[in-house]
Amino acid sequence: MAAVKEITNLIENGQLDKAMSAYREILDHGKDEEKFLLSEELFRYGFMEETEALMESLVKNYPDEGELLVLLAETRIELGKEEEAMLALEKVEKDDPAFPQALLLLADLYQMEGLYEVSENKLLEAKRLLPDETVIDFALGELYAHQGRLAEAISHYETVLKIQEEIGGVNINQRLADTLSAGGSFEEALHFYDIALEQKLEINTLFGYAFTALQAGFNKTAIEKFEELKTFDPEYHSLYLHLAKAYEREGMVEEAFEAVKQGVEQDEYNKELYFFGGKLALKLPDEETAEKMIREAIALDPGFMEGMLVLNKLLLKQERYEDVLELISIVDYNEDEEPQILWDAAIAYQHKEEYSQALNKYQLAYTFFKDDKEFLSDYGYFLIEEGKMDVAAEILSMLVEKEPGNEEFREMLERLTENQ
Repeated sequence: MAAVKEITNLIENGQLDKAMSAYREILDHGKDEEKFLLSEELFRYGFMEETEALMESLVKNYPDEGELLVLLAETRIELGKEEEAMLALEKVEKDDPAFPQALLLLADLYQMEGLYEVSENKLLEAKRLLPDETVIDFALGELYAHQGRLAEAISHYETVLKIQEEIGGVNINQRLADTLSAGGSFEEALHFYDIALEQKLEINTLFGYAFTALQAGFNKTAIEKFEELKTFDPEYHSLYLHLAKAYEREGMVEEAFEAVKQGVEQDEYNKELYFFGGKLALKLPDEETAEKMIREAIALDPGFMEGMLVLNKLLLKQERYEDVLELISIVDYNEDEEPQILWDAAIAYQHKEEYSQALNKYQLAYTFFKDDKEFLSDYGYFLIEEGKMDVAAEILSMLVEKEPGNEEFREMLERLTENQ
């Protein structure tokens, strides 16, 4: 239609005021065919509110036309009007050719709302109507994968793959590979990643391949693919931590640490990168760098217990007891969840000769570590130093029971009992 063509030309030439004036003329006085054609063009150009107005005008004239109701719903979805879209879709009659499409859209909307059972029912109803329609199998695969029902997702992706390898721009080989990998079938997943990458080099597929290889223990393959991904897109932040882990597993600690440094340059707020870098630095060994990186991780997350415990261990090794207590004081923690902190504090207070504080921490920690030989040894010797021989004898008795062949514990216990 000439009027529709004129509007599209005006839009393409940036003459939006004139285009909208002509649009309003068709909306108010145009023929239904013009409204339909214009709605398709405006939808393509992203004029959703105008498209909705045209579709509403058409639906008013043809209230039982399923295709129009579906198009109206699709427009409302683009506008974020999900509830109104559902109302339009629910009006599509079961004998309408557009009914299966309406079911697919409803399934998507219910899935977005977390109503997975309703979504599944809509898709299964569509499947009964069109048993050979691969789009429905794909939608079921997507739903089941989202729910973690991986075996069912794999089955539907495999059904799709028998017919076609791509739907709506989605590579089915990649989807199948992702789902197999999530289910622990790593080697089988790698086969489909290979096929997907042969079809198209895509960064998420490449990451999936590398990460799956890492999980499968194929560290050299993982390194190769992560390095390829880094060359392809150095801003793909997720790759660096896994690349570092792959290098570490191969005993290439310096290369692993270099990967962490490169990752921090790209993602300076990644706590896990700093922490892993700190642990790698301990292996180099470079304790100064290790401390710096772990402190960076803790600064990003003051409740990062794992980081604090590793740093505490380093500080205790270096006999920096004041720093141990200072670190404990600034970190948000729960003693019931992280009793190791009590033990660390007890050792620090003991070496600072703040014995009442040390005793308090040892007593609190005892509840959690009464079966730990190393803790009982620390606690027992502390009690001896403090002259609390009766309690020390009880602790040493426990140690002798756990290690009957340990002569040092046995002799110490004998001396304590002789003196009582």
